[in-house]
Amino acid sequence: MKKKILVIGAAGRLGAPVAKRLKADGFEVQEMNHDAEKAHQLESALEGCYGVHLNLRGEIEQQVAELVAQIAPGKGVQRISYISGATVREENRWFPMIDHKFLAEKAIRESGVAYTIFKPMWFMESLPQFVQDGRATIFGKQPHPYHWVAAEDYARMVSTAFQSDEAANKEFYIHGPETISMNDALAQYIATAHPEIEKVGNMPFWMAKLLAAMTKSDELKSAAAMMAYFEKVGEEGDPAEANRILGAPQTTLKGWLAK
Repeated sequence: MKKKILVIGAAGRLGAPVAKRLKADGFEVQEMNHDAEKAHQLESALEGCYGVHLNLRGEIEQQVAELVAQIAPGKGVQRISYISGATVREENRWFPMIDHKFLAEKAIRESGVAYTIFKPMWFMESLPQFVQDGRATIFGKQPHPYHWVAAEDYARMVSTAFQSDEAANKEFYIHGPETISMNDALAQYIATAHPEIEKVGNMPFWMAKLLAAMTKSDELKSAAAMMAYFEKVGEEGDPAEANRILGAPQTTLKGWLAK
């Protein structure tokens, strides 16, 4: 009998590859994209599941993680996995996004169910988001190099974790095989996907905030705040244990762009 995994956020940019890989590796996958914050819906979805994987963003991810932590033990769930972030630590809780993830992690750890928490930094699949209206723009200078990860590698690692007893009760920092600054990564992306765009622009934070206020765009305001956070904090974590147990990510940015 196939083990059933509930993937919450299965339609998302990162959740969809996880669901696909789990199916390819022989798991039965149940997908949940709406109403995950409703206890009665979640109870029904968790029925008969060996594991659950959470792939959400924003305040809802804390809410859903706390619900899963409450309900999963009574449903016989044996593993909870969750995508958090490389900079999620006590000292960074001043930033709201990190606080939500920190509390989601806490709830999962305290659930009594074996867990696996993934801590990546930036995904290659996020690069298209920096191209809007024929321009490639980054807020701030963003001088830090990052180990960019491909969603395909991350999905494989999630599936491997569900197949490994050694991955239980672990937090894994996920680093791609090379370090590239955000400007350089975006420049390589537009050279392949948007050759009509000549260069990457860097918008000062003050200008981004002013533009957000003028256009009354909460999305722009949130994006500027997030980029300011990452410029201040940078990349953190050691991927050695993740690479040993789950297999290191292999996809380079050049390889990803070729696909």
